[in-house]
Amino acid sequence: MHEKLREKILSKKAKIAIIGLGYVGLPLAMTFIGKGFKVYGIDVDKDRVDRLKNSKSYILDVPSQDIKKAISEGSLMVTTDFRNIKKSDAVIICVPTPLYKTKEPDVSYIVSAVKNIKKHMRRGQIVVLESTTYPGTTEEVILPVLESGGLKEGMDFYLAFSPERIDPGNARYNTKNTPKVIGGISKNSTEIAMLLYRQVIDTVVPVS
Repeated sequence: MHEKLREKILSKKAKIAIIGLGYVGLPLAMTFIGKGFKVYGIDVDKDRVDRLKNSKSYILDVPSQDIKKAISEGSLMVTTDFRNIKKSDAVIICVPTPLYKTKEPDVSYIVSAVKNIKKHMRRGQIVVLESTTYPGTTEEVILPVLESGGLKEGMDFYLAFSPERIDPGNARYNTKNTPKVIGGISKNSTEIAMLLYRQVIDTVVPVS
């Protein structure tokens, strides 16, 4: 199964689901599309999805004409339907984590996304968290939910954290040329996550 997912990624046949189409998720989706991947863009905001379907970008770094081209070519499919996760090989979480008054991140959007992933996930997928959050979220919050369905991390599915590093409007650094830091729950997860991001990001750095 490990090798099958590797082959899909290397051949660009792996389908990518990106949950959260904000200033992190939408540019990331377009970066994957630019390298030949097909992307399911999933967002709970119906208005946001409708705007994208009408080729109207709301993100400074993503021109509307690029959205129009990706949708017309079938490279980008935007939806509010989480069932598309079942069709995907990689699922990347890019939901917001606003701060409480105590300056701690609100992880409720992450928890909601993970519960939806669990409903539709299958063996042979990799899940990556990109949302900004506190250390331990991947292992303490996400892992127990995903494994509660009976699948085992590192064997049946892969799980990693790669914090987003986006500077909206920066003319020099974008998603592709900003170095990416990645750490998997298991060795297999780190390896698969590294392979996935190396297809679209110039510099990828593994960490524990």
